[in-house]
Amino acid sequence: MDLMPPTASAPPRLPPLAGRRATVGEVKAGPARRTPESLHPALWLGHQLGRSAVHAVATGFPELDAELPDGGWPRRVLSELLLPHPGVGEIRLLSPPLVAAQRSGRPVMIFDPPAELSAAALAGLGFDVEQLLVVNTRARVVPGSDSLWALEQALKSGHVGAVLAWLPPRLRAERLRRLQLAAHQHDGVAFVMRELAAAVRPTASPLRLSLQAGGTDRVRLSILKRRGPPLEAPLHLALPPVLSEAARRRAQQGLQQPVRRLHEAVFVNLA
Repeated sequence: MDLMPPTASAPPRLPPLAGRRATVGEVKAGPARRTPESLHPALWLGHQLGRSAVHAVATGFPELDAELPDGGWPRRVLSELLLPHPGVGEIRLLSPPLVAAQRSGRPVMIFDPPAELSAAALAGLGFDVEQLLVVNTRARVVPGSDSLWALEQALKSGHVGAVLAWLPPRLRAERLRRLQLAAHQHDGVAFVMRELAAAVRPTASPLRLSLQAGGTDRVRLSILKRRGPPLEAPLHLALPPVLSEAARRRAQQGLQQPVRRLHEAVFVNLA
């Protein structure tokens, strides 16, 4: 009798290991993967703009909103604007959020403008010039005093709607960090103007832009730092004209109008 080989029996199926890795199909079929921002607001993927739980303030320029994290100017932080010289259009660029803060019933403070501001031009941008508070901390600086103390206290107060400040040149990094920490308590936008040479130095601010004149009533804006990938090409933004149509007509007709002056406060830190 020929011997037949025994029939091969299938090996017993072992129960799945508790620690095994899921297959690709199981991952696809399982719950959706959590996004970095859902784990922590300071996390984001390298190819995308960062997002946070704090709502941003619209810039008034849709093309700029599209390039900023959260779609606008950040709140509770400093936003740095680096200028080759004052007057390249920074106030006109920032006027929409500043005017919006005023119209919401919250004060706007302007610190140390490099030249006398034109009340007529500010009114043409929508500001209520009677409610603007301009603070000059450098008019009577006591030797050894801190000219940025008033700005820091305004940020900490929680009562200011928006802040615009021109910082002294060559500001030390630790002093900027103090202002950044104070801005965390400020439920609004805070803009600081600095010299263009500061671009080579690190900053504690999460957003840093540079402005250049881009032609008549235009500005060229570069994003040097943001929570997200770098922006390789600058933006060219059309600004509101310096003079309204009525002001242009008055200038052409040679009519002389009395110049309105802004209320100005001089701060002296005696501490």
